[in-house]
Amino acid sequence: MKRFYREAKAAPVDAGWQVQLDGRGVKTAGGNQQVVPAQPLAAALAAEWAAQEETIVPASFVLRDMADYAIDVVASDAAAVRATLLGFAETDTLCYRAEPGEPLHARQLERWEPLLAAAEAGHGVKFERIIGIIHRSQPPETLARLAARLAQLDPFALAALHTLTSLAASLVIGLAALEPGADAGALWIAAELEEEWQAEQWGRDAEAEERRARRAAAFANAVRFAALARPGARND
Repeated sequence: MKRFYREAKAAPVDAGWQVQLDGRGVKTAGGNQQVVPAQPLAAALAAEWAAQEETIVPASFVLRDMADYAIDVVASDAAAVRATLLGFAETDTLCYRAEPGEPLHARQLERWEPLLAAAEAGHGVKFERIIGIIHRSQPPETLARLAARLAQLDPFALAALHTLTSLAASLVIGLAALEPGADAGALWIAAELEEEWQAEQWGRDAEAEERRARRAAAFANAVRFAALARPGARND
């Protein structure tokens, strides 16, 4: 598609902020008005439009796609998204460990245990640590508290969290990534600990490394989207 507009800018509207192309508000893929809650996110969305050259490149609209997902999908059925996220808590990767004494177990303790302990302290919950891969249910009280935490999140935070949690296979990591000042790089290192371990043991494959790079970029983009959409966010 050829570029069809001259100017892209973020403008205040009744319900928040919206990108305007030559004065006309942008809509989502689903046909809804793409109104976002914070000016920094709207400015970043406008920057994606402004960066287009003569031909529009759809794949370059990373933030727009996440905003569309928040508005078209999450806002219309937030309960379903919360249920999916809570399912990750039942099988959170950080809770499943190798056998004690194995080198992998030591690395899991080093990288994962601080994150689990911080989540337990921050959310007032207790996670079961499991040796091996046999599923064990998490305490009902833990799931209830996490459900209450998810209920506090708006569609934009939930959209970011769905991406983060899916990539990490961990709600603990996903929630940590939503926190102000989250270290996306460190969290991603924790998320791909086992994949990195396998690469160290068996060697690196170019195709697998490319896939890992794409996933790391998607994780970082979701962290950025969450920060830009956060109420009270500011442009630095």
